[in-house]
Amino acid sequence: MPFKNRPAHRVILIIVFTIVAVPVILVIITPAAIFPDASWGFQVLRSMELGGPFNVLTRPSQQNIALNTSAFISWWSPGQYLVPYFFKALLGVNTGHAASLTTIFCQLIGLAGFYQFFKKAGFSPLISALSLLVIICQQAFFTPYIFYIGGETLLFAFAGWFLYGCLVFNKPNWKLILFVLLSGWLGFICKSSFIWIYLAGLLFMWIRLSAPNRSVKAWLFKGFWIGVPALISVVVISWLYLSKGLNPSSGSNGFDISWKVFTFPIASPILAGFSADDLVNGFIFHNDKAILSADWSAAILIILAALSIVLVYKICTSVPDKNYRNVVIIIYGVALLFFGSAFMRKLDISYEARHFRIIGLLIIPGTLYLVSQYKIGYQLVLGLCVVTIGFFTARFYIGGLNGLRHYTAYSTSGIGQQFIDQESLNYIKMLDDKHRDATFVFFSPDLGLEIQHNRVITLDALNPDISIDFDQYIHKGHAGPLYIIMPSYYIGIRASVLLKSFPGYQGFSLKELSDNYVLYFATEQRGSVVR
Repeated sequence: MPFKNRPAHRVILIIVFTIVAVPVILVIITPAAIFPDASWGFQVLRSMELGGPFNVLTRPSQQNIALNTSAFISWWSPGQYLVPYFFKALLGVNTGHAASLTTIFCQLIGLAGFYQFFKKAGFSPLISALSLLVIICQQAFFTPYIFYIGGETLLFAFAGWFLYGCLVFNKPNWKLILFVLLSGWLGFICKSSFIWIYLAGLLFMWIRLSAPNRSVKAWLFKGFWIGVPALISVVVISWLYLSKGLNPSSGSNGFDISWKVFTFPIASPILAGFSADDLVNGFIFHNDKAILSADWSAAILIILAALSIVLVYKICTSVPDKNYRNVVIIIYGVALLFFGSAFMRKLDISYEARHFRIIGLLIIPGTLYLVSQYKIGYQLVLGLCVVTIGFFTARFYIGGLNGLRHYTAYSTSGIGQQFIDQESLNYIKMLDDKHRDATFVFFSPDLGLEIQHNRVITLDALNPDISIDFDQYIHKGHAGPLYIIMPSYYIGIRASVLLKSFPGYQGFSLKELSDNYVLYFATEQRGSVVR
């Protein structure tokens, strides 16, 4: 028996990395599709590769598409495209395979980081290994192998090591200063929302270092060693990045005090830790068809919020390690304040459990330890819950992989294209190779990554009722051939609205690229005389 003489935690680790090896191999063979946020990051990279400055997106001007306009993109952190670019430059691979390598690297580094953190936080190797097994049963772990999601994958790689660092440093010195300073920058590069985790982690570290002393002077002294480099880190981030453009905290969209503002953050331990939000395809925000009605979602979220409070309380009164208890309380508390305030102000942050993933990861070993103190019946119930989560995760992954292999188009970028078929994409590539002065119009940012020799305009997809702000669509002027690729069901009033968005062109022609997609194209300038 190969496992007979191995400690139990090593057997579990072998099982974990054996399971993980399957999507690792398959994502190299069949690269993932891409989420819109990461698509915009790669659009920025495309502009940089064509000679543009760092983190600046260059595209045709709305006032005159013969000219270009540029904007510093601070809505998303740069790591989501910089890390893949490292693999592109180092290995000469395309964007799709670079994204695959980024996912593999981050997932493995992330598992190792959280394993080390769990052990440092006082859990046995067995509980720590079992926690990794629960983590890989979550849909959130397998999603990056189907859709490259950029920042959240990088954050998973970094967060465990950051929390581990918050436990390692025991006294003020230059190493502590360097850790605080660099972790702020590295975490932000991974994902901009790391800032709230950063502040929560530093608050925990300040309390941990200062707790042995009761004097105010000692607390201020320890706070100085942490606060000054943290302030420098945040100021540099704000000065060099956030202040140069819009970001989710740029402005409020009103005020909201509805039930979801409070219950969703409070319920985050169960929503994120045990995939409750994923299992119902989102209680509030849905990537696909909603499973629950609004009334049922509200009722269940209230119950999950109450259960989450009970779970956190039980964990914090059961787990013996005070550092783990404190880090759970502080990060959970800061998350409630941060997201509660953001949702109340209606900032542009969606109600998705992925934003709270760090809380879900944190409570897993505590939950396992808590249940291990109870009778076998409770342990079987928890095990059944994990198996159920794993079943639906496997179904999600198998379905997604089948979609990538049989229904997703691939071309020059190597990224799986969800919003076009192979026949249409092949024709677009032919047009791109043929021209050097054309402008392509798409309704998804990932499609623009296939254009190597011409310029791209990306518009928002039209709603069924075509309730749009026309100012966001209008593009004046004329600049060579114009190609507008749209779904075939746009033919009619939607297509008419879109063609009017380019008043500098006339004489549009229609070509059916496939059963599902069509191409409107024009070269003639409006007002010109045809001879």
